[in-house]
Amino acid sequence: MNISNLLHLTRLNQILILSFVIGLLLTPFQSNAEPTFVDLELVLAVDVSHSVDDYEASLQRQGYIDALRDPEVIQSMSSGPMGRIAVTYIEWAGQQHQRTVIDWTVLEGASSANAFADKLAKTSISTAPSTSISRAIDYSIYQIYNNDFLSQRAIIDISGDGPNSDGRHVTQSRNDAIALGITINGLPILSSRPNPNGLGAPSAWLGTYYSKNVIGGKNAFLIEVFEFETFSSTLKEKLKREIKGTTEVSFNTSQTPPYERMLQ
Repeated sequence: MNISNLLHLTRLNQILILSFVIGLLLTPFQSNAEPTFVDLELVLAVDVSHSVDDYEASLQRQGYIDALRDPEVIQSMSSGPMGRIAVTYIEWAGQQHQRTVIDWTVLEGASSANAFADKLAKTSISTAPSTSISRAIDYSIYQIYNNDFLSQRAIIDISGDGPNSDGRHVTQSRNDAIALGITINGLPILSSRPNPNGLGAPSAWLGTYYSKNVIGGKNAFLIEVFEFETFSSTLKEKLKREIKGTTEVSFNTSQTPPYERMLQ
């Protein structure tokens, strides 16, 4: 049995395990095409729940557009043995809202990365109530196991401004992802802006929550975003580390978060 057939067999077995564990009706991906080997399968999973207002959502979206156009981020995409990665961009909120904004796309240089960013810039931003990180993880797992790509690494990159409040416990979804060899990295956003849904002050402890409950898997890490206005610059650094690979689990300690303002 050659390596391609072995990888196919392993993936099909993992799909069957996943359908039993999390109750999703997963079926092996049916395609006549040979899979494309890439260095990384990356899901960009972006929080669009009602706690993210229009201003914050636009800063978050622009942050991804800017990061995907950044020369250093683009260079990291072609730094691996295959010289390319596969990326999909999804938006999530509660259990009933997971939206694939841009389907799986190969990024292997400035042209493909800028085309992805251009498409993202032209697409509207959705919004919905509740925050189900657990369902976002489950949906992302499904996307990874139903694409035309094979790689040594698969990562779910979750950005959000609040804890799980809908669906099953997030640690159950996280552990299912880890069991399948998927890494979850985090980009928790700590904002001093009032919560638009009126449910109280933003979570100054969100980074700790993500560390204990959300991230996991080989070389998992998170970087805290201090205010939505810094989202773009923080995301660029995170993507460079994420795409190239890292051996650290760390918080962003480059600046002190404005906890006092958040709690007023």
